[in-house]
Amino acid sequence: MLKLQKIITKPLLYAKINHKMLKKIAIITLVIISFSACKTTKVINEDGNLGLSSKKVIKNHYINSFDKKSINAKLKIKYKGKSSLPSVTGSLRLQKDKAIWISLTKLGFPVGKVLITPERVSFYEKINRTYFDGDFTLLSNFLGTELNFQKVQDLLLGQSILDLKKEAFEITSTDQNYLLKPKVNNPLFDVLFLINPINFKLNSQQLKQKGENNTLVINYTDYETIDNEFFPRKIHITAKDLKNTSTIDVDYKSVEFDKAVSFPFEIPKNYEKIELE
Repeated sequence: MLKLQKIITKPLLYAKINHKMLKKIAIITLVIISFSACKTTKVINEDGNLGLSSKKVIKNHYINSFDKKSINAKLKIKYKGKSSLPSVTGSLRLQKDKAIWISLTKLGFPVGKVLITPERVSFYEKINRTYFDGDFTLLSNFLGTELNFQKVQDLLLGQSILDLKKEAFEITSTDQNYLLKPKVNNPLFDVLFLINPINFKLNSQQLKQKGENNTLVINYTDYETIDNEFFPRKIHITAKDLKNTSTIDVDYKSVEFDKAVSFPFEIPKNYEKIELE
């Protein structure tokens, strides 16, 4: 702006600027303004107003999507199911859209590792000396719903594992949640999303397969603002079918963003491969 003012106040210099140069300056200025206008900031509904439309709630949910490059976290995991396991501690490293790595320990001793990429799921555990290396079928069967890398990543970050922008939703509200339910019933499954009215992240997402009677409920609690990110400190997952109920509790103890992360992973020799039936 200072340079333009100097140009305008000096006729000889101003005369040297031709029409094409002025056009370029105008275009560059418009691009800068447009780019600045397109940047979004996290939405906070400080008064907890529950009078928003479903489209506005969904829009705010995606505005508040996780936008850091990586996560480096310490966590505690507890699993209950057909063969309940004692609580284990672990390290989670996530590079957005590229890899999710978890190393599990018990009393300081390593008990297993997990590596998930967009192409495959790999893990091994030292208790029974078994491993798996394949696609997302095993993980999808365990949770009772079809998964891919994006859905697993969203599950860990308090985002919907379904694309809410693809269909219309009915919206109702309680004192603590926006409740979103599809206007058109899906013949294969029922879904319900409970969205936090303050930060527009998920308090719960619930999916039920009608034919198989499989139910997946993912609850999020204790959201904390870390580096301008709304992050769920605790995740409770319940997966049910006709015969079994499994639960997984994830409790984040510490979380850092945008740190350099690596994913060391090698399946030990002489481990038995888990085969899908």
